[in-house]
Amino acid sequence: MKARVKWVEEATFVAESGSGHAVVMDGPPDLGGRNLGVRPMEMLLLGMGGCTAFDVIHILKKGRQQVTDCVAELEAERADEDPKIFTKIHVHFMVKGKDLDEKRVARAVELSAEKYCSASIMLANGGVEISHDYEIIQE
Repeated sequence: MKARVKWVEEATFVAESGSGHAVVMDGPPDLGGRNLGVRPMEMLLLGMGGCTAFDVIHILKKGRQQVTDCVAELEAERADEDPKIFTKIHVHFMVKGKDLDEKRVARAVELSAEKYCSASIMLANGGVEISHDYEIIQE
């Protein structure tokens, strides 16, 4: 896997993935940014959210669950002192579908957290306290 991050100006960067996609990252105005894009630490949190949501959907679909929507809301706490690493992350899944089996949803969230989500497992192994919960919305 490769990536390229190019400085544009002040605190603005364009990040390009090896698969050819680009995203703008920028800092807050008090640090020279113009608020033109997500912060790098926000990008890390977004990546973790995408990784775990992908897993949950994949596991549920593989289990023949009729999922119509899945939203993962993440809330993170950071250390007060530099480096201001994540100390806690909570992921709340809202899974919507028809005749969803609660045990399968719980198992999908558990499997993502413990076995499949590379991003969250890497952060947890680095000392970040990660928790999950879910709600099921039946159609």
